[in-house]
Amino acid sequence: MTIGHTTPAGTSVLDDLSLDQGFIVKSKLAIRIAKTVDELGLNQREAALRMGITQPRLSRLTRGKFDGLSQAKLEECLVALGHDVTINISPRHEGVGSHRVLEIV
Repeated sequence: MTIGHTTPAGTSVLDDLSLDQGFIVKSKLAIRIAKTVDELGLNQREAALRMGITQPRLSRLTRGKFDGLSQAKLEECLVALGHDVTINISPRHEGVGSHRVLEIV
């Protein structure tokens, strides 16, 4: 544990943990799914039906266990909940690129 470290404002703590980028992207999508389900006032059964997954799978997803769910499926879930999902590819640059999830509020 780093003592005295503060995550900069506007930055996700997930980005600050040096985790696998694919895991971070899926985590952020899962967090948005959970928030949307709550905002819509849906129970897990109703939300899972709308997203085309089972209630137990949604339960695991909201607890951060999304093994067996691809990024594409998480994006489909967001679309089913009424979100638009856009993938942008930036111009190529030197070095290795990165994955990011930018949420427009």
